Amino acid sequence: MVSELEGNVKFPTWQELPETLDYQYLFSLDKQGVFYLLQEGREPLPGFTYKTLREIRYEIGAPLQLMYMMYTAWHLICWYRDNRFCGRCGSHPRHSTRERALICDKCGNRIYPRIVPAVIAGVIWEDKILLTKYANRKMSFYALIAGFTEIGETLEECVAREVMEETGLKVKNIRYYKSQPWGSVQDLIMGFYCDVDGDTHIHIDKSELKEGVWVSRAEIEGQRDDWSLTNHMMMTFKAGKEPH
Repeated sequence: MVSELEGNVKFPTWQELPETLDYQYLFSLDKQGVFYLLQEGREPLPGFTYKTLREIRYEIGAPLQLMYMMYTAWHLICWYRDNRFCGRCGSHPRHSTRERALICDKCGNRIYPRIVPAVIAGVIWEDKILLTKYANRKMSFYALIAGFTEIGETLEECVAREVMEETGLKVKNIRYYKSQPWGSVQDLIMGFYCDVDGDTHIHIDKSELKEGVWVSRAEIEGQRDDWSLTNHMMMTFKAGKEPH
């Protein structure tokens, strides 16, 4: 539940939550507790409304710190929602009192939050970088190649595979840049820069992308907010500060 007051995002405080609510404590940020409301379909509190992460990001706007709070909360909510039953024996697990884990007393299964590894690839050709637009998504801005790591492959192999699958390009000199948690899909994104290896002609996978272009540093336009690692990597390249 959120409230928009004078352009600022506000969440209910502890004092504003009715005692009758059934909720799960998630974590605290600057002494403000974050909770998961377990009663689905409940009407929001007076003065508040339910908003999706996308609505908060693109329609309301919020500081980077609150973005991380919301995305991390959603990550944990998905984990609790998807583990109401033990995946090994089907019993109801209980919450550990010592760590963030669910414990099945019947079979001893201990369940931790799932973190999915994913990569973002900044593909470079001389003084240009490969920018793409997703197919079948309501996004007008450019992004970088991205994808989830498959079983049995390294992060570097994932970079090479995703670039090849989506654009038909081979890459070399794959080097790590930095990472970012992205709780909307329960993943940890790791950013890499790499150089095109050989042919620079782009053959896009139209099921994944609707556009792929080489863009010079001077022509790069950032996304509307500074939330994503994708945007940070694009602007880092624009400034000529990417690792070599």
